[in-house]
Amino acid sequence: MPAPREVSIPCGGAHLQGHLRTSERPLGIILFAHGSGSSRFSPRNISVAEALRRAGFATLLFDLLTEEEAAVDEQTAELRFDIPLLTERLVAASRWVLDQPSLRALPLGYFGASTGAAAALAAAARIAQVVAVVARGGRPDLAGAALGGVRAATLLIVGGDDREVLALNRRAQTALRCEAQVAIVPGATHLFEEPGALQEVARLAGDWFVAHMQARPEK
Repeated sequence: MPAPREVSIPCGGAHLQGHLRTSERPLGIILFAHGSGSSRFSPRNISVAEALRRAGFATLLFDLLTEEEAAVDEQTAELRFDIPLLTERLVAASRWVLDQPSLRALPLGYFGASTGAAAALAAAARIAQVVAVVARGGRPDLAGAALGGVRAATLLIVGGDDREVLALNRRAQTALRCEAQVAIVPGATHLFEEPGALQEVARLAGDWFVAHMQARPEK
């Protein structure tokens, strides 16, 4: 498995740090939008990313907040719920990928967790090259009116025991105008900490991305 490439993604006056891993002929590239208070070092997202690379995808895990912003957010927990800000950061990362000669021909996918799922859906409504979105324990409801503009095939994965979030995801599914499914991991709670739960998330995500991202766009 290739070592990660450290990247710095410009976004307005900020630079977002990330880890890019790719291979010779990936099926596509998956950008990760992490959840509340997390970062590119999220062990759950790293685990899912490893599974997706084994399935044939390049992955980009990056920080949605700068180090300074993350320090403020750790104290206030405000920026993690700033969906417009997180969306702009994901849009910037997507455009950065599309500017890279070795990546621009690849179909894009988003994997969003918690509040990052809302940012993923809102960004998908703006970036036409995004063909598939997967949310893990997400808050798609926070994407608001942007849900109606999503065209990417969307899979909402929720723990069976995460009842409040499950209800929010079912309501968001009705607002989506694209192919959209809710997948329930039985017995799992919000963080999918139960034995085998995260592996099931990775399996579901991999199957979804493979099904929707195998066709390569023309250069």
